[in-house]
Parts: sequence; C-alpha cells; structure tokens
Amino acid sequence: MKLGIVGLPNVGKTTLFNALTGSKAETSSYGSTSAKANIGQAKVPDERLDWLAELYNPKKYSPATIDFVDVAGVSKGGKSNAILQNIRQTDALVHVVRCFDNDLLFTEPADARGDAESLDLELILSDMEVVERRLDKANKNLKGGDKKYKREAEMCEALLAHLSDGKPARTFEFTEEDKDILQDGGLLTVKPIIYAANLDEDGMADYRNNAQFQALSELAAEQGAAVLPIAAKFEEDLLELDDEEAAMFMEDLGLTERGLDRLIKASYELLGYISFLTAGPDDVHAWTIVRGTKAPRAAGKIHTDIERGFIRAEVIAFEDLKACGTMAVAKSKGLLRSEGKEYVMQDGDIVNFLFNV
Repeated sequence: MKLGIVGLPNVGKTTLFNALTGSKAETSSYGSTSAKANIGQAKVPDERLDWLAELYNPKKYSPATIDFVDVAGVSKGGKSNAILQNIRQTDALVHVVRCFDNDLLFTEPADARGDAESLDLELILSDMEVVERRLDKANKNLKGGDKKYKREAEMCEALLAHLSDGKPARTFEFTEEDKDILQDGGLLTVKPIIYAANLDEDGMADYRNNAQFQALSELAAEQGAAVLPIAAKFEEDLLELDDEEAAMFMEDLGLTERGLDRLIKASYELLGYISFLTAGPDDVHAWTIVRGTKAPRAAGKIHTDIERGFIRAEVIAFEDLKACGTMAVAKSKGLLRSEGKEYVMQDGDIVNFLFNV
C-alpha cells in the first residue's frame, strides 16, 4: 500500500510523516516549495503476526508495510503540478487539515472546511491539466485515423466538464470501459481520501466537540470520505518515549492506539484491504490483498508460479489456531481446511498453498 500525504503549507504534514515512519524529515514554519518528496515506510502492527512469531520462532519476521509519500505544502492558487506528480501513483491520499490555532504560525484562525475545499480545488485543477493533455492526444490520434481513441476522447470531454464544475473525479460515473481507459491515468481526485484532522493536544482530548473537527467531518460525510482525528506533534513526541511512558501520555488524551495503528485501520477499511498470513520456522509473513480475492490470486502475491500452478490451499483461521495453541491440535480437531480455486480469502487466514509447475 502506498499513501500520499498532502495539504496546505504548515498544517503538520511532515510532522505526521515523521510520526508515522520514524523519519527525521525537516519541518519548517515557512513551508517548502521543493518538488522533492519525503519517502518513508512503516511496518503494519499486527498482533496476530506477533503471536505466530512466538509460536514458530522463525528465522524471518515479515509484517505488511505501507509506503508514505509526503509532498511539499500546496499553496492556494499556486502551480502545484511538479509537487503533486510525486503522489499520482499512490493508492489513496491522506489530506492533512489544520484544526488548531497557533498565533506564531498563522495570522488567521483555523478554517478546516475552507482549507480542505481549497486544496481539493488545487487537486481538481491539477487533474484538469492531465485530462486536457489526454484529450489533446486522443483527438490527434483520431485525426490520424485511429478510431480506438474515440471513446477516450468522449470520456475525457465529459470528465473535463465534470472537473470544471469543481467536482472531483471520484464522483464521475465511469463505465467499465472508461475504467480500463483510465487505468494508470494518475488522477488525484479519483483516489480515496482520508482527511487527517490535525489537532493540538487540548483539541485531541475532546475532538468530538471540536468545531473544526465537526466541520471537517461534515465535509467528509458529504464526499463519502474518511476522517481521522490525530495530533501529529503529540504522535511525533511519543517516538521519543518508551512504551510505558507513551501509554501513560496516550491515556491522558483518552487514546488506546497510536496514530499509525488508527491510520492503518482507516486505510484498510477505505481501500477494502485485508491480510492473510503464512507461517512456519523460516518465516511468518503478512500479505495484503483486496477483500474478495480468491485463493489463486492471493497465492500470486507470494509468487506468480504459485498462482500459475495452484492446486489447493490449506487454510485455518487465526483465531482457531490461537484457541488450539498448536497446529497439531488444530489438525486433530479438523480445523485445517482444504480449499480450492473458488475460495474467497478471509482476513486472518493462515494459508499453505500447494502448487505444481
């Protein structure tokens, strides 16, 4: 999974990036205009994988990972294409929105909804440039006699009109043929969005009653987007503490999970992702797939040869194995199942794929 972090200048994007990835990327009260992005990776915490590691004591421990791409702040009315180019191939966007006041950084009070809509407009304008270029190319190919570009030109014209009305591409009614044409198009406003409502510690402690969080939540509901309350600076500071100290400070804010854990859960839900597990003395490994994936396609996440030569999958639910304590006990109770090509993978499945190439 790859998530792009975007927002207006000085809203806490890079602070959040550092908190999520453990990086030390430079933050500035002046906002960078560099087109260079910060890139980092975070391991997905998974208690199921931890339990399996204790059971098997494997040579290798391989949690799922998330790549984060943090781009410079996008100024209102600015030329942002060079900055935004870095996140065109991400799976979803984390749009960081300021929900706090700071007289040292800002002359105006927070306006979460207004800021979110301003940046949404910048993303729409950037997408319009992309669609205009595709339309121009499709029309040139049509004039050259290549009729297969007719549908692409029609789609681009309709999509351009939609974007021109200030509407994101995710609300455009694409046909299945359109989706094939659009594949790898890199449009920003077609991506799912999580609004990260960045609060200070006081706001986080009572975020449900925070006016800025409420306003942003209303916008997210209108768009079918997700919203996540988070205190980026607080999360970054937690990295300097041991687990016991961190838990104590989190309790003061009424938090039971770190921001990374909550963002991962929100991202998986938004994108429809689940994890299946493989386990043994050599490696315990979490694999991310789309909910509804059948067993052979899931096997292909490990290696294309396994998908190509798929015979069957030996499957046990994690909770069943944990309740039994060992695989031997689980087998004796008939909990290890044999599944074929039509089996739809479930979150937490522990799998051994049998194949022959």
